[in-house]
Amino acid sequence: MDLIAGRTWSIERRPIRHLDPVLIFVTLALSVIGLFLIYSATHASLAAQHLDLSLYVKKQVTALALGIILLLLVVTFDYRFAKVYAGIVYGALVLLLILVRTPFGTTSAGAQRWFQLAGFQFTPSEYMKLGLIIMLAAYLSEVKSQDLSVEQVLRATVLAAIPMILVFIQPDVGTTIVLAAILVGILVVAGARPKQLAVLALSALILLFGAFQLGVVKDYQLQRLYGFLDSKNDPQGANYNKQQSEIGIGSGGITGRGFLNGTQTNLDFIPEQHTDFIFTVVGEEFGFVGAVVMLLLFAILIWRAFRIATLSKDPFGTYVAAGIGSMFAIQMFVNVGMTIGIMPITGIPLPFVSYGGSSLLANYLAVGLLLNIHMRRFK
Repeated sequence: MDLIAGRTWSIERRPIRHLDPVLIFVTLALSVIGLFLIYSATHASLAAQHLDLSLYVKKQVTALALGIILLLLVVTFDYRFAKVYAGIVYGALVLLLILVRTPFGTTSAGAQRWFQLAGFQFTPSEYMKLGLIIMLAAYLSEVKSQDLSVEQVLRATVLAAIPMILVFIQPDVGTTIVLAAILVGILVVAGARPKQLAVLALSALILLFGAFQLGVVKDYQLQRLYGFLDSKNDPQGANYNKQQSEIGIGSGGITGRGFLNGTQTNLDFIPEQHTDFIFTVVGEEFGFVGAVVMLLLFAILIWRAFRIATLSKDPFGTYVAAGIGSMFAIQMFVNVGMTIGIMPITGIPLPFVSYGGSSLLANYLAVGLLLNIHMRRFK
């Protein structure tokens, strides 16, 4: 009986038996919903160009299939291996952020953020989010005291500042905001004091002011900010995207106009609707009810991430899960916020929903890490 009991106990403790089904369901649900929204946002313009109406959807499905494969690979290995190679991963991604600013990188719409590979765009900044999470978690998990010292907070900030600067000059303000949120989220969980966080916030404001004065921030970004702060005084039309998205979401009412029946969507009034402004399709075609359902799915996703952080048996797992939760939370808040006018337009994709292979793959890698931590919380 002892042998049988021991064998039963061993089977119960196998990591694969402790997958998080809720997290898996929410991730797949958001991804599938995203496919329908991408089709709705692109089919009219593709038809006008006499192209395959499912062109973008097929590319997204390819990325989704690859993302699922990567997720399965990630859950196979113990997440603590990531701690061992954190420095190598972080250093490699910093190098890619440097290389993308050279002739190897591709310029589009005034920004140089991608590598063009066999018809696909590889965006290193998307993977840098995970690289920073792992690096900060590896460093802070070695801290023995419950409260972080000023020196430890400063070192963590330097680790985050390096990719933040490289991403900011691409220019990519949206991803810079995400990297900053990751730093703050992990520092809070690691025990940083409010005074230390206040000093960081003040330093960030001073540096941001300096960037404005030195001309690092592009003119169109300044116009977006000025338009957000003073919507009535917008001579450059920087608020056009925001106004059109608000019209689209507002026209959806309670239940929406119906799938593929959105006027703003079908007439292409909202630029970049399949990427940064994908939430407008939800508001216009599925109304307030559809928007609430999507926000509820994101709330569950973020809750599961922070729940896994509390269940982790080691600090490294806790900080990784908290960083991923912070990443998803800030991206969702800023993306939805800019479509309804409460946040300036910064170009942040909606996780799992917006079109984009690099973003989708990075998000699936993140979920794979969450599942990995959850699976191994007993050993």
